[in-house]
Amino acid sequence: MSTTEFELRTQHHDAMVDITSRVAQAIRDSGITDGLVMVYTPHTTSAITINENADSDVIHDILKQLDEMVPWRQPFFDHSEGNSAAHVKSSMFGASETIPLAKGRMTLGTWQGVYFCEFDGPRRRRFIVTVTGK
Repeated sequence: MSTTEFELRTQHHDAMVDITSRVAQAIRDSGITDGLVMVYTPHTTSAITINENADSDVIHDILKQLDEMVPWRQPFFDHSEGNSAAHVKSSMFGASETIPLAKGRMTLGTWQGVYFCEFDGPRRRRFIVTVTGK
């Protein structure tokens, strides 16, 4: 098993940052060719997801739709920090993704990439990549 921790600094309040290449580098560095890779964020206002990485409009559309579904300011939020929308969005996506590995590569679809989702930025963030297998 191999675990690598990465840092990133997000630039916007809401963002989806393509981290596919960093995850791939952690896999290469691990020397593991067949197994699983788990990508995890230890923050309650961020998430990890897999989605299209060929057309950036997809990411813009996702973020716009999320803002419509969970607006930043809502009269019924009780959380005193004022970032309840970020917590809701994080829970909608989840803190991790697990991807099968075959021959040293993630078995992502042709247009898929791994994204770090920021919902309460800009901030300095971490994500953890754990590779298991043989």
